[in-house]
Amino acid sequence: MDIRIALPADAASLASLGADSFVAKFGHLYKPDDLADFLEGSHSEAKVSREVADPRLRVALAEDGGELLGFCKLVMDCGWPDHARGDRVIELKQLYTAPGATGQGIGARLMDWAFEEAAGYGADEIQLSVYADNPGAQKFYARYGFEKVADIHFMVGEQRDEEFLFARVLAG
Repeated sequence: MDIRIALPADAASLASLGADSFVAKFGHLYKPDDLADFLEGSHSEAKVSREVADPRLRVALAEDGGELLGFCKLVMDCGWPDHARGDRVIELKQLYTAPGATGQGIGARLMDWAFEEAAGYGADEIQLSVYADNPGAQKFYARYGFEKVADIHFMVGEQRDEEFLFARVLAG
């Protein structure tokens, strides 16, 4: 498996994998209109193209034999400043794997990449949000030293989802 920085030509496949992964895990929770609006706003090719080109974001993808298996996005800004404990806080925005590809070490490789990027940037804390009813993801992040620091919410259309803000202070 190879980890590399996303290129503009990757936007369509990243958008497709993001939408497919979200729908596979959470699609059943939402009304069709709410889900469609969310996917257009968060996982469209145009949105992903802007993210790949944005110098404040880092997007890495995991591939095996040219097949896209997962991706990770880091925002080099603090997503929740009211809960920041560091001075140079970044946000892990998404860490997605292809449906059916979990358990293959993809998330671990992408998390290693995220920590390397954070160190290179000089970040002293990483924040992320995780769905309150996703114990598997919470357990994964806890293995990497993340802990719950706040209750937050996440909107998908008109539906409000309860989320947890997880964070990890990084050694200086």
